Amino acid sequence: MAELPRPTAGRLHKPSWRDTRLVVGVVLVLLSVTVGAKAFAAADDTVPMYAAAASLVPGQPVTQRDVRRVDVQLGVDRHWYVAADHDIAPDTFALRDVRPGELLPQSALGTRSANDLKPVSVLVDAGAAAQLAAGSIVDVWVNAKDPSSSAEKYGKPDKTLEAATVARTPETTAGGLGAASGQTAVQVMVPEAGVQDLIAAIDQGAKITLVPVPGSPTRSGA
Repeated sequence: MAELPRPTAGRLHKPSWRDTRLVVGVVLVLLSVTVGAKAFAAADDTVPMYAAAASLVPGQPVTQRDVRRVDVQLGVDRHWYVAADHDIAPDTFALRDVRPGELLPQSALGTRSANDLKPVSVLVDAGAAAQLAAGSIVDVWVNAKDPSSSAEKYGKPDKTLEAATVARTPETTAGGLGAASGQTAVQVMVPEAGVQDLIAAIDQGAKITLVPVPGSPTRSGA
């Protein structure tokens, strides 16, 4: 019987840098390591910034107790916000409303001289005021009392202020302001130019109604 030919084992060659597959593999490994390192570094690239600890309303003094530190990733946008590498300076006031937990914008803070808003307390219906909270945005409507009538008659309502911020909503208690008439006092931040007209309307017995702006923050659960 004729002897069958035996297969000859091929000789193994050491991989060469000229081997395209080896070069591609090395490049892919290096690329993967580089991308992973950059992603890991970016994940830890946070900066300390200030966020509002509670609602801030225009005209409100802002102190260290009103803010809290948070570590966030902002990149090139970080200069728009207040860094937590220093304490809040004295004579700092809120120039606009800032919601709880919101990063504190540089534009939201200023000095007393930069703030032309004044707090004015108005009596409003207690039921309607129950949905309001500090930081709520409202339109202020005024119904002037009819001077020719001895009864409680009012004229057509006029929108006196737009997008005013509620600064305080104290609870009505027995014996408190407005308790007997079912009203409660709500403090609204009013531009200085409009303070006189609003106070005059209040003194003349006008009816004040605060209408929340759609999307405005309200009392939790209201």
